Amino acid sequence: MTLSSWLILILLLAAVGFAQAWYRLRLRYRRFKGKPYGSRIPTVPIWELDPLFAVTDAGPSRQTEVAHIAAVRVLGGVSDLESWILCALARHSRNVFEFGTATGKTTYLMARSSPKARIVTLTLAPDQTGHASHDKSDDATAIAAARSESSFDTFVYSGTDVEARIEQHFGDSKTFDEAPYAGTMDLIFVDGDHTESYIRSDTQKAMRMLAPGGWLLWHDFRGRDEVPGVWRFLHELLGTQPLVHIQDTALVAYRKPVEGAA
Repeated sequence: MTLSSWLILILLLAAVGFAQAWYRLRLRYRRFKGKPYGSRIPTVPIWELDPLFAVTDAGPSRQTEVAHIAAVRVLGGVSDLESWILCALARHSRNVFEFGTATGKTTYLMARSSPKARIVTLTLAPDQTGHASHDKSDDATAIAAARSESSFDTFVYSGTDVEARIEQHFGDSKTFDEAPYAGTMDLIFVDGDHTESYIRSDTQKAMRMLAPGGWLLWHDFRGRDEVPGVWRFLHELLGTQPLVHIQDTALVAYRKPVEGAA
């Protein structure tokens, strides 16, 4: 190679390195701002999501007081802020549905935070993980994550006094019959298999189960390349539904309108 060829190669590599560094810097900046880089879904701070989360100089009200276990080394777990949001909504719900039980920590905390709520939760049993019906285009990393989070048959809530209010189902969410719960759920949390085909199926079922005025929240809205199935599907859904991303979380939220409401 000639000297000029070497110089061109060095400049090209430097340009690629600079572009990668700039992308990472932008990504960190947008995350610092509480929003995944490149998202078209509007981001709102939690106090703008609903009057329940209104804050004063003293912080959130006692209406958002919930049970808590720190998110320390929890497989497939939500953050402490996300747990608080889910449990505060559960506290004011009668019927809750959860796609993806994992350890059952969130299930337990929602039940503990809402003494009258019934929690229905769905997961694959450990011996069912090889029988999920993925599409060929589903992301392999998300498939592996779903299998690792379906390794439990006893849960954080097992043997506790809230277990009687938790209805545990084992099976493939694509074949789960949601008809008995149609229009009854005040809060639905979609946090099971994060491949695009499962997010689509779980959301379709969730929309049918959601009661008027009910909340639907999705987890792991992290970035275009981190959880691509969630990213692609929710941006597609944004074309037909008013979604919001909750600042400083990996949660996207939707509230079903109440017929006749202004």
